[in-house]
Amino acid sequence: MLVRCLRFAVFFGFGSVLAWAVTPTELQQWAMLAGAGLGSLFWLVLDLRRSARVLAWLRSDPGTTSAPNVSGLWGEVAARVQSQLKTRDRLLAQSEARLSEFLAAIQTSPNGVVLLDAQGHIEWCNRTACEHFGFDAQRDVLQHIGNLVREPVFAAYLTQPEVAGAVVMPGPQSTPSRPVRLAIDLHAYGGGRKLMLSRDVTALEQAEAQRRDFVANVSHEIRTPLTVLAGFVETLQTLPLSDDERQRYLGLMANNAQRMQLLVNDLLTLSRLEGSPAPALDDWHNAALLLGGCEQEARALSENLHPGGQVLHFTVPQDLVLAGALSELVSAMSNLVSNAVRYTPDGGRIEVSWAVQPDGSAEFAVHDSGPGIAPEHLGRITERFYRVDRSRARDTGGTGLGLAIVKHVAQRHGAKLRISSVLGQGSTFVLHLPAQRVRAGVGTPE
Repeated sequence: MLVRCLRFAVFFGFGSVLAWAVTPTELQQWAMLAGAGLGSLFWLVLDLRRSARVLAWLRSDPGTTSAPNVSGLWGEVAARVQSQLKTRDRLLAQSEARLSEFLAAIQTSPNGVVLLDAQGHIEWCNRTACEHFGFDAQRDVLQHIGNLVREPVFAAYLTQPEVAGAVVMPGPQSTPSRPVRLAIDLHAYGGGRKLMLSRDVTALEQAEAQRRDFVANVSHEIRTPLTVLAGFVETLQTLPLSDDERQRYLGLMANNAQRMQLLVNDLLTLSRLEGSPAPALDDWHNAALLLGGCEQEARALSENLHPGGQVLHFTVPQDLVLAGALSELVSAMSNLVSNAVRYTPDGGRIEVSWAVQPDGSAEFAVHDSGPGIAPEHLGRITERFYRVDRSRARDTGGTGLGLAIVKHVAQRHGAKLRISSVLGQGSTFVLHLPAQRVRAGVGTPE
C-alpha cells in the first residue's frame, strides 16, 4: 500500500512540475493544479487498466491460465490468488488420490458395499456387491435398490423406520443344488443415506448345520448301544438266566461296547487329523507292507460278515514306496477296503490295487460289485455320519465316519478322493497321491 501511495504521489507531483515548467508565470498556479489533476487521472487510468486485466483473468478460468503480468498492488493480488489456486489444486489432487485409494480398498473388500441415497437409489457399489446381487456398476447407478433386490424379507427390512441388526436371505444366484445365503446389514448415515453391507454366509450356515447334525448324530450313535447295554445289565441283575442266555446277553453287550469303542476311536482320529500339521515328505513306507495288514483285516471281516464268502483280490507293486503318515495311510486304505467288504453281498468280488501312473503319481483303487450308490448321494457320502441306508450300515457295524476320515487323510497328503458308482453294478473308490509322495523301483525302505 505504501508503494501504491508513493506512485500516486509521483504522478501527482510530476504532473504539477511539468505544468509549472511549460506555463507562463501568471498562469503557473492554475497550471500546477491542472497538471496535478492530469497526473492523478493518468495514474488512475493505468491502475484501472491493471485491475481490468486481473478481473478478466479471474472471470476466466484462473486455475488453468497464468496470472497477468502486472505490477503494483494488482500484480500482488493476482500472484496471491494464483498461489492459493495452486495450493487448492494440490490439496484437491491429494484428496482425490486418497479417495481413489479408499475406493480401491473397498473394491477389494470381501464384503459387498452399496451406498444408497435418502430415497434408496444406488449411488455406488463395489465388485463384491455386484457379485452378490448381480448388479452392473455402471448400468444400475441411480436405480432403486428395491427394484433390483426383490426378496420379500429384504423389502420388509428396507422399509423399517429404525435400521437395526442384519437379515439373512437367499442370494439371487441361489439354486437348490448350490444354495447361496447373504447377510444384509443397513447403516444410516448423514442426510438420510444408508450404507448397505452384504456378506456371503453360506459356508458359515453350512458349518453350523453340520455342527448340529454332528452333535445329534453322535448323541444318537452313542445312545443306541448304551440303551442296549443298560437293558441287558438290568436283565442280568433282575432275572434268573441260564448259562446260555447269560452268555448270549454278554456277547450282545460286548458287541455294543465294541461299537461305542470304534465310534470313539474314529472321533478321536478325526480330531487328531484336523488339528495336526501336514505329514512330512521324508517319511517313506512300502506300499505292499501297508496293504498287507489291510488285507488280513479285510479277509477276517469278510469271513465274519459273509459266511457265503467273497472274492478278494489284492495287487500292489513290491517296489512302490509312499511318503506320509503311516497310521493315516493305513487308516485310509483300511476304511476303503472295509467299506467294500461290508456293503458287498455274499459271493461278490472286491478288487484292491496300487498302481503308478505315467506322471509319477500313484492311485489306490478299491472296486466292488456291491449294490452301488445313487448319484444324489455321491456328493455327500464323505460327510460325517452320512449314510445311504442307515439300517444296513448298523447291521454291518459301520460308524459312518470312515469316508470322512479318508477325505481328511487325502486332504492332508495333497491327494484326491474320486468316487464313481452305478446302481446295481458296484462302486469304485480311488485315492490319488501326488508324484512328490511316490517312488517306484527303489526297493523297500528300512
